[in-house]
Amino acid sequence: MDYEPRLRNHGLPHDPFKALVVPRPIGWISTVSRDGVVNLAPYSFFNAVADRPPMVMFAPSGPKDSQANAEATGEFVASLATWDLREQMNTTSASVGPEVSEPELAGLVMAPSRLVKPPRVAAAAAALECRWVKSVPLTTAAGETVPGAIVIGEVVSIHIDESVIVDGRIDLSSRRAISRLGYMDYGVLDTVFSMQRPR
Repeated sequence: MDYEPRLRNHGLPHDPFKALVVPRPIGWISTVSRDGVVNLAPYSFFNAVADRPPMVMFAPSGPKDSQANAEATGEFVASLATWDLREQMNTTSASVGPEVSEPELAGLVMAPSRLVKPPRVAAAAAALECRWVKSVPLTTAAGETVPGAIVIGEVVSIHIDESVIVDGRIDLSSRRAISRLGYMDYGVLDTVFSMQRPR
């Protein structure tokens, strides 16, 4: 099968693109509005983009409170979504107004961050405190403007739950980090294997 995304000529009941780029880690992004409202939303277009210094990105598919707040305040936090928090993570994906605090909606306890104002999810296995670097608006290859942007942040402080540090290394298998697949499907990281690079 071959198809062109612009033509949507795949002949399937649902677009398969997001089911092919898998698994996608979920960045559970917390921000604070200028009015002091804590916003929390999961993004499956999320990943690390550099390590010296460490930087991450999340990419909203249109105007979102997370991007607006990060740009306005210069800060955001990415908490790790895990199996035990899956229901709360899903609740925070609801489309609600900027005056609604998603952590309250989901019954989540938030913990203060060390270096930035947005709090982290207290029960998360790890959280990355970030200072906003830039937002890159998206365009097509032909230069057409499309909804969405890449929001990049420098990681300035990292919180790790001691329970996931085993023999001096991070082991997230016990917490089963959630990843996004296609459609309404998710996966968990519970099997780890090692391979040495060729010399």
